[in-house]
Amino acid sequence: MNPKIIRDKNGTMHVNAKTQEEMYWGQGYIHAKDRGMQMLMMRVLGQGRVCELLNDSDESLGIDKFFRQMNWHNNLASEFGKLSKEHQSFIQAYTDGANTAFGEKTPWEFKLLGYKPEAWHPNDSIMISRMVGYLTLAQSQAEMERLFIEMVQAGIPREKLEALFPGNLGGADFDLIKKVQLGERIVNPVSLWGIGAPRMMASNNWVISGARTKSGHPILSNDPHLEVNRLPNVFVENALSFGSRYLIGGSMPGNPGVLLGRSPDLAWGVTYAFIDAVDSWIEQCKDGKYLREGEWLDFDIRTETIKRKKANDVTVTFYENNHGTLDGDPTGRAGYYLATRWSASDSGATTFASLFDMAEADTVKKGMDIIGRVETGWDFVLADRDGDIGFQMTGKVPRRHASGNGFAPLPGWESENDWDGYLTVDEMPRTLNPSKGFFATANEDLNRYGKESPINMPMGSYRAERINALLAEKDDFTKEDIYAMHGDLYSLQAERFMAILCPILNDLNTKDTKKHEEKTKKSSSFVNLRDLSVKKLLEWDLCYDAQSEGAYLFEAFYKELYREVFGKNGLGEAALDFLYEESGTFIDFYQNFDRVLLSENSIWFGGLNRDEIFAKVALKTLTTKDTKEHEGKNQKSSFFVSLSALRGKKESLKTWGERQQFTMSHILFGGTLPKFLGFDRGPITGIGGRATISQGQIYNSAGRITSFFPAMRLVTEMEKDRLYTNLAGGPSDNRSSKWYVSDLENWMEGVYKVVRGEG
Repeated sequence: MNPKIIRDKNGTMHVNAKTQEEMYWGQGYIHAKDRGMQMLMMRVLGQGRVCELLNDSDESLGIDKFFRQMNWHNNLASEFGKLSKEHQSFIQAYTDGANTAFGEKTPWEFKLLGYKPEAWHPNDSIMISRMVGYLTLAQSQAEMERLFIEMVQAGIPREKLEALFPGNLGGADFDLIKKVQLGERIVNPVSLWGIGAPRMMASNNWVISGARTKSGHPILSNDPHLEVNRLPNVFVENALSFGSRYLIGGSMPGNPGVLLGRSPDLAWGVTYAFIDAVDSWIEQCKDGKYLREGEWLDFDIRTETIKRKKANDVTVTFYENNHGTLDGDPTGRAGYYLATRWSASDSGATTFASLFDMAEADTVKKGMDIIGRVETGWDFVLADRDGDIGFQMTGKVPRRHASGNGFAPLPGWESENDWDGYLTVDEMPRTLNPSKGFFATANEDLNRYGKESPINMPMGSYRAERINALLAEKDDFTKEDIYAMHGDLYSLQAERFMAILCPILNDLNTKDTKKHEEKTKKSSSFVNLRDLSVKKLLEWDLCYDAQSEGAYLFEAFYKELYREVFGKNGLGEAALDFLYEESGTFIDFYQNFDRVLLSENSIWFGGLNRDEIFAKVALKTLTTKDTKEHEGKNQKSSFFVSLSALRGKKESLKTWGERQQFTMSHILFGGTLPKFLGFDRGPITGIGGRATISQGQIYNSAGRITSFFPAMRLVTEMEKDRLYTNLAGGPSDNRSSKWYVSDLENWMEGVYKVVRGEG
């Protein structure tokens, strides 16, 4: 095959082909050329071969065990066989193009490590599609369900858990859950992010009908929020064409097609849907068997051998049944164990067929029916050239027993608790041409748009509410208005908390400072609430810009509020600190905790009311000087913020930007090579917060920095064959390329380049 391949002035690769098959050959070729190292790294991870091929460490062994347990590298041939002959030819063409590029040049990073990659195979693309659909997306739901079990076993009362997980505990047998033997997590998932696996978290997308735009044509917007403190970016932009048609947008190295972008007739943007596609069952085990409707049955036993470069091979054994993989060894102690299953663990064929068919879809209605078949959980918004707009949720959502919604584990020995097929496309949340003239998604609860309810643990609704409020303000939107919305830093979450906190601070300001000093006998360490810090917080505009002192102060208060309510009154401060620092619990599911914190009264408040809790925490975080005694008590707490930490030399406060510093690290060599070599870039100042449209979250996890920002911003107007984009990084994963971080400055400054469609 011989498509025309060029690179435009911005570094974006264009493939101009005569047929679809030739186009996908070209995409495989340019993926391997620009992101070959990234593709091969993902394959090594998915196969569980890090110890064998790259880095034989104990941490790598844990990573290999994790991926072997997930078993995404098996049952791939059968998925490929489900594809039509035409679709098989597309994946094969992509594979051939990639192998042509790898044949010309193997990524030098792997030569340095002594790894000579095998040829790319169609199955590798199917495996990567599974990885992308699970990592931190479905996985975050599974971890929250696991946390619930641990909370039950820690003795947290049902009433408290009902307040934290309202509507999700139907069918939960607490006495039975307490008997479950939980195995240790095979690997802290954060370890994966330091070695190249993409970490997905959240995103925004919205679509506006022509009735509300200046041009009279629909506008579509998308800004996926992913981990950006890694190079290269998760996405790579491609401009592909065959005959008179084109595909332009963000693609994922290793997979053919475009995940977000457009064709001449249709545009689509994607966010994660937070559907519940992971369930656990409680299995009663004895002598290596499990109980099923009164009979003891044998598990399917799967044995995997992990080869190691510098140590003896390691054999791991997994016990599986129709409920998934068992957490533990049933041949040992008899009792109760968890078996866990992800609904898309055997996915691939239907997803690829959908993405391939989108290349020729020409209306929103057709696009919804096609993209709705994707097997992993996403929220798509769509717009077409005829003026229609729509929304479609995707994913294999199980039909469950009426007693539960998938959040709490049910007895596995009762067949009525088994899945009974999956929801259909038209049962999932969806809408065509909404009456308000726009539609937005931001990982919130969208069950109301479906015949069934696939979501039980959404993210907070703050971003979605802010987007919808802004979209309702105008009826003459332009792309420049969308650029401004991409950069919006106003927090509705902060607005709601500050509406409660501000009167409390003003009330405390009227109290007699001397009486407080006499009562506490700590006059040397007491700071009047009229201090600069409180003044700044009261005057805060509720925006998370780099210069904001109010955002810094509010976050200090907010974190200590978590510790006071959920640490002291339930989870324990040590456990709370771990969850905040070492997991995505409060990154993904803060809405559940905010629901409690914003209540006037709650069983979690330990006998106090909300205002008393807020006042107590405000006094602690905003009026405590940095005494040695306090330091000793709080040296391991990330929640304590003293005024000595807030103040600079001239009584100035720290800014949000000072806290939001991160380095973009190379996925293979990050942090190991001298800075002057340029593999890592930074420090970079991030803006935004957890609840702003431009999301900006940074946290430490297992000694690593994790970040979530808009990895790619995309806007398109349906009247023109163009995308307007910027990318946190650049097209290439090769440090020596001029395109390594060529779009980074645009991304930081909010400048958009043009990617043209050519058919």
